[in-house]
Amino acid sequence: MKTVIKIERVGKQYALASTPPASTFREALCGLWNFGRRREERFWALRNFSLNVHRGDRIGIIGGNGSGKSTLLKILSRITPATEGRVKLLGRVSSMLEVGTGFHPELSGRENVFLNGAVLGMSRAEIRSRFDEIVGFSGVEKFIDMPVKRYSSGMYVRLAFAVAAHLESELLLLDEVLAVGDAEFQARCLDKMRSITSDEGRTIIFVSHNMMAVRSLCNRAVVLKNGERISDDDDVGNCVNLYLRDRQPGGERVLEWERSEGSFRHSCFYPKRLTLGMADGSSVSGALSTGGAYRVDFCFDAKRVHPGLYFDFLVSAGGVPLFSAAPWENRETEYHVHPGENRVSWFIPPDLLNVGDYRITLRASASGGGGFRMPMVSAPELRLPVSVCGYPLARPSLYDRRLLHPELRWELE
Repeated sequence: MKTVIKIERVGKQYALASTPPASTFREALCGLWNFGRRREERFWALRNFSLNVHRGDRIGIIGGNGSGKSTLLKILSRITPATEGRVKLLGRVSSMLEVGTGFHPELSGRENVFLNGAVLGMSRAEIRSRFDEIVGFSGVEKFIDMPVKRYSSGMYVRLAFAVAAHLESELLLLDEVLAVGDAEFQARCLDKMRSITSDEGRTIIFVSHNMMAVRSLCNRAVVLKNGERISDDDDVGNCVNLYLRDRQPGGERVLEWERSEGSFRHSCFYPKRLTLGMADGSSVSGALSTGGAYRVDFCFDAKRVHPGLYFDFLVSAGGVPLFSAAPWENRETEYHVHPGENRVSWFIPPDLLNVGDYRITLRASASGGGGFRMPMVSAPELRLPVSVCGYPLARPSLYDRRLLHPELRWELE
């Protein structure tokens, strides 16, 4: 396919201020005296980065804060020059790097639409032909003639994305465009990004911490860490799992949690132990398999019974919630908490989970007087790397893209 972006060994270096700015005339003089003796410290925000992007690609750039994602987009947008390396772009670039980028606060929404189009080299007639579509998508029709400095952050993002997505540009660079906005707007953004790549052949480079959005939108992903590329894969699920594993210290497999000194505790709910084993009660000896049947055991203390207590277990993969399990959902017996030690167990049937990294996270709260809400940062959690595929593959590597793989009943004629 046609290459529209070619990045060759690009790096960006910044200088760190070794001393704070002078606040008095005396400090300024001392700074001048020591100017030649000061050694300037430097760091690489991006180093030795190479990538070829083809027409119609939807590439997700993921990584932790400070990994170089935004620096890369600024280099591609020509906002900042690269210290080393070379970038070749084929086509006009439209970018949305942060809320309000490219908008003049004193101008109205209408004037900013025409300003952005002019920057992209479009004629006034071209912009006018797409104006109604832009405003309709943004949903700010009533406020289009108001100065954008009076817009909320959500209105800013809606109009900025509508401008970037509808104006004539071959390359679209988006940095955390879904961080602001309601669920309905985020869904429309994803649908629009899919359509402009498949129908119009435009190319998107998308930076986000929303792994669900990256999974659903992108056909390729790049993982950055400390300014360097650590993964580049057509299988987005592999990149997301690598990023999530890297963000969680202590290893990728955790099948047992025990309370410790800093664990959450409350008089009506004090978690003691959370474990995963085989359904027959034995411990897990080898790798986790898609065909395995597993048992989750949970034990907690309750000095008193709170009528508003509720807890469940959230099962997720790649930051995407899949399902939850709560003892109150049991149809056979009614569940009640009693004072003292309480134990509950639930079972994961075979042929439900797919190959991938899963998490089981305890969530708990008690509404009403004397209640609580357990912070997610201190919530007990298990990590399940399912690595053995126990079912026949219709197509190679297909299981990596699916979060679940339940065994279904079929009738074939």
